[in-house]
Amino acid sequence: MSAFIFALGMTLMHFLWQGLLLGCVTAAALTLLRNSRAEYRYLIACSALLACLCWPLFDLVQRLTMDTESANASLRNFEWIAATIGDEETWFTLLNSLRGIVGVWALCAAILALRMIAGLLWIDRTSRQPSNCQRHEQLHWEAELARLAERFGIRREVRLRVVDTLASPVTAGWWRPIVLVPATLVSGMPAELLYALLAHEMAHIKRHDYLINLLQNVIETLLFYHPAVWWISNRIRIERELIADDVAARQLGEPRRLAIALSELEKHHFSPHQLAQAANGGNLIMRIQHLLRPAPQALNWKAAIAMIGVAIACLSIYAEATAADKNVSNKTTALVNFSTCAKPRWPQAALKESRTGTVQLGFLVDRHGKVKNSRIDKSSGHSDLDEASRIGIEKCTFKPATRAGKPVESWTHLQYVWILE
Repeated sequence: MSAFIFALGMTLMHFLWQGLLLGCVTAAALTLLRNSRAEYRYLIACSALLACLCWPLFDLVQRLTMDTESANASLRNFEWIAATIGDEETWFTLLNSLRGIVGVWALCAAILALRMIAGLLWIDRTSRQPSNCQRHEQLHWEAELARLAERFGIRREVRLRVVDTLASPVTAGWWRPIVLVPATLVSGMPAELLYALLAHEMAHIKRHDYLINLLQNVIETLLFYHPAVWWISNRIRIERELIADDVAARQLGEPRRLAIALSELEKHHFSPHQLAQAANGGNLIMRIQHLLRPAPQALNWKAAIAMIGVAIACLSIYAEATAADKNVSNKTTALVNFSTCAKPRWPQAALKESRTGTVQLGFLVDRHGKVKNSRIDKSSGHSDLDEASRIGIEKCTFKPATRAGKPVESWTHLQYVWILE
């Protein structure tokens, strides 16, 4: 198994508990801040999702850059754990499955990446299509959008397209942002309500939410297998919509108007594209209630407590993991002294029939370097070759494995290749 496959597989498996820890800490922090401003909850959720990316990435880099002795020590730690819990078969099976785990992960991540690319291409293609409305309507709403951009202090040009394939305004792009407006809303929604929805989209552009959303999609693609990542990412989208509503309502000076516009959107059945910011994202009923009856604001010091809690939890777990890695590096594995090993005797029946194959052995080396027990991990199906391999390995002596400088029992693996010369 290559060092990269092993490092990546171990990183993916370790993120199972790392993601669970981050999810639990995030849930506790968000519960503490449930009555605080949406900006604080958004900051906590974004920090947690970023930690979901940085923690395994740091682990992967650390595993890939460790020296050969440390890498071998990390691999041998599986044997020590297996011997400790008395279920080495399960651990060795898991270790041998790393290549398959990495392969399945890579396949699923590639499919999700293609889905994300297809979404970006759809947005690009849709933004290049001509608007599906009357010329005077296009000019009118372009002028309204320009005035809104000026009110929000946005200096970049914000483009507008009227399309048939959407049921809610959608914002995409960062350097050259564009707002896609459904033709049904241009023709059927009162102008003051559509103006409120456009103000919501301006809030997304002002806050550069499109870039954050793209990073979310990348993290979801890489860590798709962990429910905590999807839950944290969903909380980010919920809080983001609440923040955009608050910003838009402050600019309009009429929270009720935006609430009415959102209630009109509830009548349109639409699932927003994950790569764009849609006005009907999140829970519309919750957003309407938030605009009309804002929750009482908790004291701001709770946000600081929550963030400090997240930081302390992550740092403490990292310190323990680092200490564990240092302990692993103090272990050595059993080394065979090949000068003591006689060449295995080829069974006469197998020799006459020219049988060949490979035999993978697992064997327990005691503290004195003697083979205490052995087993067949993988066989070519020839029992006489298997038995000859076991007899051969039991004649060898080993330099025993050590832990903290003291000899210990350990399981070791070796492969015999039976070929006719």
